[in-house]
Amino acid sequence: MQILTIQRILGLLLSLFSITMLPPLAVSLYYQDGADQAFFTAFVLLLIIGTMLWLPVRKHRKELKIRDGFIVVVMFWIALGLSGALPFFLTTYPVMSFTDAVFESMSGLTTTGATVLTDLDSLPKGVLFYRQFLQWLGGMGIVVLAVAILPLLGVGGMQLYRAETPGPMKDSKLTPRITETAKALWVIYLSLTIACAVAFYWAGMSWFDAVCHSFSTVAIGGFSTHDASIGYFNSATIEMVTVLFMLIAGMNFSLHFLAWRHRSVRHYLADSELRVYLAILLLISVVTSAYLYFTHTFDEPWTAVHQGVFQAVSIGTTTGFTTTDYSLWPGFLPILLLMSSYIGGCAGSTGGGMKVIRVLLLFKQGYREVLRLIHPNAIFAIKINNKALPDKVVGAVWGFFALYVFCFSIMHLFLMATGLDVVTSFSAVTACLNNLGPGLGEVGVNFGDINSPSKWMLCVAMLLGRLEIFTLLVVLTPAFWRR
Repeated sequence: MQILTIQRILGLLLSLFSITMLPPLAVSLYYQDGADQAFFTAFVLLLIIGTMLWLPVRKHRKELKIRDGFIVVVMFWIALGLSGALPFFLTTYPVMSFTDAVFESMSGLTTTGATVLTDLDSLPKGVLFYRQFLQWLGGMGIVVLAVAILPLLGVGGMQLYRAETPGPMKDSKLTPRITETAKALWVIYLSLTIACAVAFYWAGMSWFDAVCHSFSTVAIGGFSTHDASIGYFNSATIEMVTVLFMLIAGMNFSLHFLAWRHRSVRHYLADSELRVYLAILLLISVVTSAYLYFTHTFDEPWTAVHQGVFQAVSIGTTTGFTTTDYSLWPGFLPILLLMSSYIGGCAGSTGGGMKVIRVLLLFKQGYREVLRLIHPNAIFAIKINNKALPDKVVGAVWGFFALYVFCFSIMHLFLMATGLDVVTSFSAVTACLNNLGPGLGEVGVNFGDINSPSKWMLCVAMLLGRLEIFTLLVVLTPAFWRR
């Protein structure tokens, strides 16, 4: 294991991350909200620590092995989660414990959107901007991680495209080098963010709210600058703009790149995962809107439609924006919406959940087993984009699903053991493992009132969900550390 090389990377990482304290520092100084000292102190501390780690080993350069790659990826998220907590912990308002600060930071960077903060409308502008900025940085980190890094380690949703599965990443590489791929994705991500901010401003938001909400929308994060989230603006136009960009951000970013490079939408039309993604969200939107109307939750058809579509897309893509308290909706709707987050967005997107491609493969495998019972001697191939998959891909998906269920069960039982009720613990683990945000029961509004051990476990759930289970669990296995 290349310990010195890993140390050099960590030092560079912390030094670069310290720079992210400067934009919220500038916002805080502009609005004179009193939070500037916390951001300046965090900037100096992170820069000093990063430099001290990097300086002694700055000339130590060796090629990383697969095992080192896993360490770097896990270290990336844990180090940034702890580092990002500094401003929250240091600020005088709001006053946050170390546990709450880490929870808020981890929630932001993993684009979960679960918060422990209340009374957002009165918080310093610098703190509000910083929360949104964390999600934006985390969202881009997720895309680059999924498309450029995890395939090299042999894990992650994009492995199905790049290493095993026929698809856009297999048939047509984005760029020959990882650095060029990352740059291309940054251009697309930044362009979408700018377009989203302009659209929000045009729809009626102030520039501050427009920029902040564009950060969390494109990142599929769900943080807002207001307690009422998107519902604060009471605007159907803003809600539909949000729906559009949530849908776009939940798609595979390699499709966006190919569409941009070839000036063609044929890659969208040919992608099986995208078609299933849109079909699932359409079905849930129709069911939700119809149920809201026929149960007279909303008497106006248009109100039922735009409320139903917004909440279905927001929860289904694991964004977590709300226009109303969906946990109070009648019948099965709250559970339906919460369960849709298990599917999540497409592989290579900023969305959470198990990813549509995995759910599609699980369904195809289940259907194949039914056909085998009917025709025991027949051979049935599982196809994606009209190309057959090797059995090891399907086996990997079943392995992921088994670990997903196992991790969920353990964390669910742990939260219940700390004293949380069944609904709260179930929805809290669901919201954090799927990087969704809002839950039901005691965590329907925020996570501030639950106990500290539960918050730490939910931080682990956020990391597991964001690193797609395997990456974190590999580092925790004894076999990983054996020579």
